[in-house]
Amino acid sequence: MSTMTQNQSFHLIIPAAGSGQRVGGDIPKQYRKIAGKPVLRHTVERLLNIPGLNTLQVVISREHEKLYHDAVAGLPLALPVYGGKTRKESVLSGLKALPEIPDVAHILVHDAARPMVSRAEVEAVLATLRVYDAATLAAPMANTLRHEDGHTVDRTGLWSIQTPQGFHRDLLNKAHEQFEKDDSFTDDAGMVEATGHTVHMVRGSRMNFKITTEDDFIMAQKLLAESFETRTGIGFDVHAFDPAPASVIRLGGIDIPHAQKLAGHSDADVVLHALTDALLGSIAAGDIGQIFPPSDMQWKGADSEIFLKEAARLVAAAGGQIGHCDITIMCEAPKIGPHRDAMQGHIAGILDIAPARVSIKATTTEGLGFTGRREGIAAQAVCTVRLPVEE
Repeated sequence: MSTMTQNQSFHLIIPAAGSGQRVGGDIPKQYRKIAGKPVLRHTVERLLNIPGLNTLQVVISREHEKLYHDAVAGLPLALPVYGGKTRKESVLSGLKALPEIPDVAHILVHDAARPMVSRAEVEAVLATLRVYDAATLAAPMANTLRHEDGHTVDRTGLWSIQTPQGFHRDLLNKAHEQFEKDDSFTDDAGMVEATGHTVHMVRGSRMNFKITTEDDFIMAQKLLAESFETRTGIGFDVHAFDPAPASVIRLGGIDIPHAQKLAGHSDADVVLHALTDALLGSIAAGDIGQIFPPSDMQWKGADSEIFLKEAARLVAAAGGQIGHCDITIMCEAPKIGPHRDAMQGHIAGILDIAPARVSIKATTTEGLGFTGRREGIAAQAVCTVRLPVEE
C-alpha cells in the first residue's frame, strides 16, 4: 500500500451520463470498446483498487442502464445513480448518493472517458489534498497555440486541465449550492475556483487524455493494448463412472443420453471442472477444490455452472478478459461430436464470450488406460486470458 494514501479514505464519482455525440458512433463513447472492453470499464478498473477508496459512484443516464450493467458486469460497485442534462447536475447526483462518513472527507471526480489515468497520478492528487482543500491534475501545454483569427497565443503558463479533481466534501457541496442554477462550468475545478478558493494543480501526464475524437479512440486502442499481457491457464479433471444405471450424463453443462453418469460430490461435470481450473490458473487464484471444497455439503450435487461462473467472475474482477478456451474430452463413450455445438454454445453463454472462442475436441485413448477400459472420463482445458499489466 502506498504510504501517501495509507490513512486517507476518499469517495470517487465518475460522471458517465453523457451522450458522447461529438465522437459519433451508435452508442455513447464511454460504452464503446477499446482493447476488448468498454471505455468505462477500463476507467473503473484503473481506479477500483486505489488504496483508501471507500465508494466508487458511477452516474449514468437512465437510457443507458443496460449498456452500463453490461460494461461493468462482475465488478464490486455501488448501484449507479442517474445524472442530469449537464455534467454539473450529474456530479451533484453522485455527490448526494455518497454515504456520509465522518472519516471520509475527500471527493475525487474523474471523467469516464479518461481510461489512461495512472495510480501514481491519483495518489498525487490525494497527497495534495492532505495540504489543500482542492486539487486537479493538469499538464503543461506543449504545442504552439494559434487563435482562429490568425494570431499565435503565448503558451507560457498555460496548462490543460485533467481529472481526477479532488475536493474537500464541504467545499464541493458549497460550490454546487452557490452555483445551483449556473450551468456554464465545464468542470468542478472551475466552479470551486469561482467560489474564491484556489485549486492547486498537480502535474499529470499527457497519457491521461480524454477520448473525444475518433483519433483519440485509435490512439487509446494502441496504448491500452500495450498495457495488457496474455496469461495461460491449464486445467485437468477426471471422474469415474457411477455403477448405478442412468439415462443421461452431464458434460459441458448439457445432458447427453448415456447409460452411465459420472460419480462425484457435485454433478461431476468433468468438462466444466477442468475449464474452471484453467480459468483460476490464469489468474493464480488456486483451484476448484480450494474455492468449492468437496467437504462442504452445500456443494453436494451442485450444478458445476456455479463453479465456472465464479471463476469467470474472479477473472473479470482481476480486470481480465477471456480470450479463448480449448477443451479436450477423453473418453470411449458417449460420442461427443453430435453434441459439440450445443456444448460450445452453452459454455460460451456461461462465460459471456462468442462461441468461436470455445473449442471442443474429443479423443479416445485407443483402448488404453482407465478411459480406454470405459471406467471414466477425463478432460483437459487450456485458457488464455488478457490481464492488465501491474503498474
